[in-house]
Amino acid sequence: MNIKTFNLPTTLTIIRILIIPIFIIEAPANPQLGAFLFLIASITDFLDGYLARKFKQITKLGIILDPIADKLLVITALIILVDLVRVPAWIATIIILREFIITTLRFYALSRGVIIPAEKAGKAKTVLQMIAILFLFIAEEIYGLDLYDVGLILIYIATFVAVYSAIKYLFYFWRNIK
Repeated sequence: MNIKTFNLPTTLTIIRILIIPIFIIEAPANPQLGAFLFLIASITDFLDGYLARKFKQITKLGIILDPIADKLLVITALIILVDLVRVPAWIATIIILREFIITTLRFYALSRGVIIPAEKAGKAKTVLQMIAILFLFIAEEIYGLDLYDVGLILIYIATFVAVYSAIKYLFYFWRNIK
């Protein structure tokens, strides 16, 4: 692990965190701008992880900030989408509760010296959520494809995958924490 605290991946994570307040202010009144800000933040999420692994620039600060930034971005987006009546409140509630529970368990495990690694279902959930949220903010028909309908289908699938991955994380947690 790189000892240096600030590097490009960590800077990208901080940029994502700084985008969130602008997103909160702008997205409710201008969902198209919200979609753009969400897209930029999502790209930084992909890039920070990719660059940290590729150039071996994983830091303790990045390990802590990255999941927090991810959760803040998704949770704020879901709350705004519920307010815009584009996502059912029960869907947002399930996803938000899942994020709080699993993030808490992962940090608890880390405090006990156990790293609960990201797994494929959790990564799939994140990708599905990001695409669904983006489409739900755009919510227009493009080339005959209604992005709102596609986004809604994807958020339902993401919710199922979120619950499935939460169960996998819970089993891993109980097996590895004594």
